[in-house]
Amino acid sequence: MTDTERLPQPATADIDLVTVLHALGDPVRMTLLRSYADGAEHSCDPRGLGLDHLHKSTVSHHLRVLREAGVTTTRVAGRNRFVSLRRTDLDARFPGLLDTLLAAAAS
Repeated sequence: MTDTERLPQPATADIDLVTVLHALGDPVRMTLLRSYADGAEHSCDPRGLGLDHLHKSTVSHHLRVLREAGVTTTRVAGRNRFVSLRRTDLDARFPGLLDTLLAAAAS
């Protein structure tokens, strides 16, 4: 692995709506989506995500599901992993979907 690398994720054209909706059908993953909606890159540390009650392996599982669905991207830098929302890609594939989901989750 190089100093900075991205974990495997689907190409923008391969992001599937059913897979995205299935990935976001979990309350923990919706919490992660709301956290990542600020557009910043976030550490995978559960404490920084408001998920202190979950084991690190559980958070890792949820992050993998989101990444494999094409919702997030993960950058590896040394021993650290940083996650961000693929908003541009998702908006290109499904215009308005993220805004609708985030608005519904906020209400």
